[in-house]
Amino acid sequence: MAEIEVKNLANEVVGKIELSDEVFKAEFNQPLIWEAVKHYNDSLRAGTASTKVRGEVRGSGKKLWRQKGTGRARIGSARSPLWRHGGTVHGPKPRDYGYRFPRKKLRGAMRSALSAKLRGNSLTVVESMPLEGPKTKEFVKILQGFGFTGRILVVDSSGDRNLMLALRNLPGVKLVPGTGVNIYDVVNSNVLLFSKESILKVQEVLSR
Repeated sequence: MAEIEVKNLANEVVGKIELSDEVFKAEFNQPLIWEAVKHYNDSLRAGTASTKVRGEVRGSGKKLWRQKGTGRARIGSARSPLWRHGGTVHGPKPRDYGYRFPRKKLRGAMRSALSAKLRGNSLTVVESMPLEGPKTKEFVKILQGFGFTGRILVVDSSGDRNLMLALRNLPGVKLVPGTGVNIYDVVNSNVLLFSKESILKVQEVLSR
């Protein structure tokens, strides 16, 4: 079993917990992680780009000159895609870029990414994250005490309002519950800070 120290907010070791090898000792699978991140990003695309076809652009549908006898190319409408201000051919229309991604592959990617973070000493577990008040400065001192830099993902399922208010103005710091951890945030963060309750919840889900 993988073992990790549990600390308090003063960066003092207060215990240890055993983590499942199935979840936290998985092999690093870069192609699978790439697929999962791509799926996540595609599901967020708005897909609102829209162009007008010849039936939607402004202009008369009248035939501009007779079919034969003028010496000019035949033309049926000023809204033809061949003309300036005419319609667009095969242009984008509102669409959904999301697609189905197998749940087993997604969980496999999460296991691989979390295992890589644990091996790289980029995953820290704390007993809990109680704050006396919604003070951003207080939590900044806590992060400095751990020596964290860069993008930080904080995972806590307690729903503590003080913690939420303390973190919301910190650039590069994101707070999510244990059920809200996604592959993009894990890969895009330099450090993962889990509460003990949250990491056990994540392990339970990824062990299925």
